[in-house]
Amino acid sequence: MRRYGKHTDEDDIRTRPNRKGNRPRTNIRPKHEDAAEGMVLTVDRGRLTCLVEGRTITAMKARELGRKAAVVGDRVSLVGDLSGQKDTLARIVRIGERSSLLRRTADDDDPYERVVVANADQLAIVTALADPEPRPRLIDRCLVAAFDGGLEPLLVMTKSDLASPDKLLELYGDLEIPYVVTSREELENGDAADRVREQLDGKTTAFVGHSGVGKTTLVNALVPEDLRRTTGHVNAVTGRGRHTTTSALALPLGDGSGWVVDTPGVRSFGLAHIDPSRVINAFPDLVPGTAGCPRACSHDEPDCALDAWVAEGHARQARLYSLRRLLATRERREGD
Repeated sequence: MRRYGKHTDEDDIRTRPNRKGNRPRTNIRPKHEDAAEGMVLTVDRGRLTCLVEGRTITAMKARELGRKAAVVGDRVSLVGDLSGQKDTLARIVRIGERSSLLRRTADDDDPYERVVVANADQLAIVTALADPEPRPRLIDRCLVAAFDGGLEPLLVMTKSDLASPDKLLELYGDLEIPYVVTSREELENGDAADRVREQLDGKTTAFVGHSGVGKTTLVNALVPEDLRRTTGHVNAVTGRGRHTTTSALALPLGDGSGWVVDTPGVRSFGLAHIDPSRVINAFPDLVPGTAGCPRACSHDEPDCALDAWVAEGHARQARLYSLRRLLATRERREGD
């Protein structure tokens, strides 16, 4: 009979038979010094399409990376078959340090964080001025995610032939966000793409927006013809229809001066993962005023030092209002 607990000795411990002997597992991992550098373009069911030395190859994550996942925009190191030929597979053995990270959750009480894109310089928030109606709460949430993740925001307003942009411009003017206004006619004749492209030069820009706002149509006007994605009709009221963008995809600009990342249309943008203390960094005129704030200040409470900072003339009241409005989006559901 085998003994367990404090009376157990080495003769009672079973060992697994091994033809090569029961050698301890080593913690030493290969350095892969000859690995090639690449960029993740898209991810589909565990397979990653990467750009390596001008070729697109299919790869999978190496087991040694554990649970760390590579996402669109990641700079990665790869080994294995890098020919890019059909039915070949390389391995991603390293994921580079990320300069930015756009994240979201399905809802505010969803603990599962979804990484949208890594290493993007800019987040283009696309909203229609009509058909469908603008959703300022969704825009606010995207702005918070951009500020938290280290991306510069860009507001792109479409369908100006159906409604004026003045109301939205007034709402976001104090945030000093760059913006572009386009119409359906300008989108069709290429004028819209030209003006948007001026804001994208030399940058990697992720495009996000509610389904039906014309996001993928705009992206198609910016990239080479052979890389364009299929578009489909989405009901402006219900949000139902053919949502043709089902996964994020990085595409080069037509003139080769930057990258755009088309992302699936979103119905909600959860902020369960957001640290409110990082959002203040997007307001450099207000940051010095937080020196007198109590520990863990929410910047929207009676003892917040920002009220005195603004009252002394160091920053505009409208800027403080904008900060507090954005911080409040994490506490309110998007439909509230």
